[in-house]
Amino acid sequence: MAGPVLCWQRSAWMWARRTRPLVPGVSRLHVSSRLLSKEHYKVLVLGGGSGGITMSSRMKRKVGAENVAVVEPSEMHYYQPLWTLVGAGAKKVQISGRPTASVVPSGVTWIKSPVQEIDPDRNTVRTGDGKQISYQYLIVALGLQLHYEKIKGLPEAFKYPGIGSNYSLQTVNKTWEALQNFKEGNALFSFPNTSVKCAGAPQKIMYLSDAYLRKTGKRSKANIIYNTSLPVLFGVKKYADCLWEIVKNRDLQVNLRHELVEVRADRREAVFTKLDSPGETVVYEYEMLHVTPPMGPPEVLKGNPLADQAGWLDVDKDVLQHKRYPNVFGIGDCTNVPTSKTAAAVAAQSAVLDRTISRVMRDILPDKKYDGYTSCPLVTSYNTVILAEFDYNGQPLETFPIDQGKESRIMYHMKANLMPHLYWHGLLKGLWGGPGPYRKIMHLGMK
Repeated sequence: MAGPVLCWQRSAWMWARRTRPLVPGVSRLHVSSRLLSKEHYKVLVLGGGSGGITMSSRMKRKVGAENVAVVEPSEMHYYQPLWTLVGAGAKKVQISGRPTASVVPSGVTWIKSPVQEIDPDRNTVRTGDGKQISYQYLIVALGLQLHYEKIKGLPEAFKYPGIGSNYSLQTVNKTWEALQNFKEGNALFSFPNTSVKCAGAPQKIMYLSDAYLRKTGKRSKANIIYNTSLPVLFGVKKYADCLWEIVKNRDLQVNLRHELVEVRADRREAVFTKLDSPGETVVYEYEMLHVTPPMGPPEVLKGNPLADQAGWLDVDKDVLQHKRYPNVFGIGDCTNVPTSKTAAAVAAQSAVLDRTISRVMRDILPDKKYDGYTSCPLVTSYNTVILAEFDYNGQPLETFPIDQGKESRIMYHMKANLMPHLYWHGLLKGLWGGPGPYRKIMHLGMK
């Protein structure tokens, strides 16, 4: 199989070379002269989330700010990993956001509009305001979409008390309100039957809620229940074993293969289907309900030549280059790389993608491979974290020379205080590519 693959790659590089400009700033693309002079960029980045801003910063240093543009409609940029702590009252939502204008690299063009259409055959993108933009290289960093509406009764149920969700800016404070107002009964936490970003977050708020109810003397009146669609508590056995111990010791109830399908907010009822018993449902009354919504790929990718059958950006998992369009690349939640969708994954991917694009621009085959590294700081109380780090194979890939499968106060402070600083001043500025180099140092070159 090596022969055909190499043949395909060589053809790809020849194609990429043919599309390179004859003179600086001019591209051989099927667009009008007006577009070539005003609406063409050497690197066009779709999405202004963590992956998009990170790669905009890196591309600015590579090709110059005037040759880079980022398409993003939102006025605000949020550090969403902090919302776990916001929902538990440990942080304020206001500190999680900054104006998008402040994080877009200086000199890089910010196109303040949603992406309406991507045409990779013509190297063009159409935005929501009707603008058509051409590119030489495209980086897709569109994130994913939340689908509360796929649960019957949502999102209108959020108008009622006792229900919240840490996955949305509009509903994260409702989680904290529900927790504060809890009196007695069931505290329910759900995990959907889809891909999700930060797969540990749905159970983090359960552990924090347990800690809060203990602190306020209400725990004896609470039944804490975690209903997950997954067949396991966590995808990596080492950390799952530790979490099962916590579940047992804190008297938490976990039901596997349960999917939330309906919320009857007027009656404070949540309906779950048992995935291993088709057609069978179970109804829970709740005093508090935390909803993790179903999630899916961006609408603009569905049915697009860039997407796989499920609608995710179809990239090579090793080098993050598109499998059919060699001048297209992807990063973050919108891609089909088989690892957890986290900011930590974006960091590690950004270093690999930077190297990949550098070599593609010089007509050289990519050589640096992404190992699937991702991280999930599993918050287990208001001062402890289990820092899960692992690769494509679900094998622990830990940075520190300690057993990270145990609850740690130091790791909590890293999650709550250090990581936000590293995000704003390291990752978004294209200066942080994950802990890989530090891991080798801490393990004396053994990892």
